[in-house]
Amino acid sequence: MKVKMNKYLKTVLVLCGFVVLYVLSALFSTFLLQSYSIKDFFKDDIIPTVVGIALIILLSCVTNLHLSSYRHASITEILKVFAISFIVFVVNVILALMNDDGISVSWSILTSMFFFISASSMVYSNRIIDYLQKRTDRKSNPDKKVIIVGAGSAGNIILKEIQTSNKIRYNVVGFVDNDKNKIGTYISGVKVLGVPENIKLYADITDANLIIIAIPTASAKEIKRLSKLCLETNCETKILPGIYQMLDGEISVSRLRNVDVQDLLGREPINLNTDEIMGYIKGEVVLVTGGGGSIGSELCRQIASHEPKQLIILDIYENNAYEIEQELKRKHPELNLLTLIASVRDSVKMDDVFRTYKPGIVFHAAAHKHVPLMETSPNEAVKNNIIGTYKVVKCADRYKVKRFVQISTDKAVNPTNIMGATKRVCEMIIQAFAKKSETKFVAVRFGNVLSSNGSVIPLFKKQIAEGGPVTVTHKDIIRYFMTIPEAVSLVLQAGAYAEGGEIFVLDMGEQVRIYDLAYNLIKLSGYEPEKDIEIKITGLRPGEKLYEERLMAEEGLKKTANDRISIGKPLEIDEQKLFDALNTLYDEAYSESTRMKQLVHDLVPTYRIDEGTK
Repeated sequence: MKVKMNKYLKTVLVLCGFVVLYVLSALFSTFLLQSYSIKDFFKDDIIPTVVGIALIILLSCVTNLHLSSYRHASITEILKVFAISFIVFVVNVILALMNDDGISVSWSILTSMFFFISASSMVYSNRIIDYLQKRTDRKSNPDKKVIIVGAGSAGNIILKEIQTSNKIRYNVVGFVDNDKNKIGTYISGVKVLGVPENIKLYADITDANLIIIAIPTASAKEIKRLSKLCLETNCETKILPGIYQMLDGEISVSRLRNVDVQDLLGREPINLNTDEIMGYIKGEVVLVTGGGGSIGSELCRQIASHEPKQLIILDIYENNAYEIEQELKRKHPELNLLTLIASVRDSVKMDDVFRTYKPGIVFHAAAHKHVPLMETSPNEAVKNNIIGTYKVVKCADRYKVKRFVQISTDKAVNPTNIMGATKRVCEMIIQAFAKKSETKFVAVRFGNVLSSNGSVIPLFKKQIAEGGPVTVTHKDIIRYFMTIPEAVSLVLQAGAYAEGGEIFVLDMGEQVRIYDLAYNLIKLSGYEPEKDIEIKITGLRPGEKLYEERLMAEEGLKKTANDRISIGKPLEIDEQKLFDALNTLYDEAYSESTRMKQLVHDLVPTYRIDEGTK
C-alpha cells in the first residue's frame, strides 16, 4: 500500500509541476508582450490557459510522461514534452484565430516555447545535476586522467560513457587525432589537443596517466605506430578492439583491453583461402593430438568452424582437454565432438583410436616443448616427441589417413637442445613415411607463439604483477614470434597444400629482441623499466641459443600460393638407418640411458650438444 501511495504522490507532484510551469509561462508571456495587465490576463487569457492545463494533464497521462523515471530521462521524454507543447500551441492558435479580441498568436507561441523549455529542464534536472556532480568529482578527484586517441565515433562513444557513468571515475582531459582539421575543436566539452606524435607532450601537460586508443578501424601497422608513441609516455595504455565491435554496437569502456606486445608487432591480418581449407576439412573426421595445448586448442577452435564430420580432441592432460571441450560445446553446439584422454606413447590405445574412429585428417601437436626441462629429462623428450610421433605416424599409415600434419618448430634447425633435436627427428619420420605411404605426411615449422603456455609473455606478466624483477637470459637474444591464431591459420592453410614430404616454413616476420619485449611490456603495464621494475639478465639457459633459424644450409625455399608459407627442399634420408635408430632410441629411452643426447646426435649430426648438459 505504501508503494502505491508513493507512486500516486509522485504522479500528482509531477502533474502539479507541469501545471505550475504552464501558468508561469502564460504569465511571463503576458508581461513580455506588454499587451495585457493582470486584469486582462484573467479576462482574456484564463480560458486558453485552462485549456492548456487540461491538455497537458490529459496528454501527460496518455504518453505516460508523468510515470517516467527522470533520473534516467532520455531524448524520448524530451520528445514527449515537445509533442505536448506543440499540441497546446496549435489549440491556442485556433482559439486566437477564433477570437480577435482575445489571445494573440504571439502569446500562444511564447507560452508554448517557455513551457517546453521549463518542462524539459524539470524532466532532465536529475540528469543535469548528476552530470555536473560527476564532472566536478572527476575533475577534483579522478581515478584516472585520460587522453583518448581518436576523435571519431568510437572515441565520442567512450567519452560519453565516461561522462555519464556512475561507476567510472575517469576524467577525459583531451583527444589526439590524425585529422589536423579537428585540432582545437571540442567534443562534449573536451578539446582535441593535437596529433598523436605529440602525445608525450600532452600527457605531461595534462598530467594524464591513462591513454585509450579508440580507433577500431585502424590497421595493425597503425596500431603498432600508435602503441609505440604511447610507450614514450609513462601512461597505462588500453585499446578498443577491432571494427567488428563497432558493427555489433559493442563499443564501451568494458570492451577496452590492455595494449599488448602483439600490438607492437604490427602484423597485418593473414589472407587465407577458406575455400581450400573447407575443401579438405569439411565432412572429415579430424583428430588433433595435444588438443588441449596452446596450439592444439586453437587448431580445434578453427577446425570447428570449418564443418568437420567429427572433431576428436586427444590429450593426456584432462584439465586442458576439458576446458577446450566445454568452450567448443558452448560455441558450436552442432559440432560432433569427442574428447579422449590418452597418451601418444600408448601403442595399443593409438591403434584402437585409429581403428575405431578412422580419422581422415590428423594434426599432431602433442609434444614436450620446454627447452630447459627437456635438457634435464632427455629420455622423456625422446619417449614423447620421437617415439610418440613414430607410433601415431604408423597408425596413420596403417589406417590410410588422408593427411597428416606434424607441428614442428624452428628449433629443429641446427638444434642446440634435445627438444629441437627430437623435433628434427620427427620431421625425418614424416619425410620417410611420405615416400612410401598413401597418406600425405607433411610438417609445418614455425617459431615461438605469443602468450602460449610456458612462453615468455605470461612469465613476464606474472613477474611484473609480483613487482619484478623481469628475467631475461641475455640482452641480445632474439626470437621469431607469431600469435597463436595466425600460426594455426597458416598451419591449416599449409595442410591444403600437402602433397607429401614437405616441410612448410611459415613467414614469421622479423626477429624480436626478448629484452625489448620485456621493456615494452613493463611500459605497457604503466611502470618505468629499471626504475619501478628491474630487468635482470640471468644468462643463457642450457641448450639455448641467441637466435633461431628457419632453414638448414642445404634447404632452399619454394613459394606457395600464400606468400606467408614456403616449402623447404626435402633432404635425402637414409630410411633404414632412421628406422634402426628409432628402435635403438626406444630401447635406450625406456632403459633410462645416460647417453641419450649422443644417440640423438648420431641421428641428427647438425645437433650441437650443450657441453654443460651432457
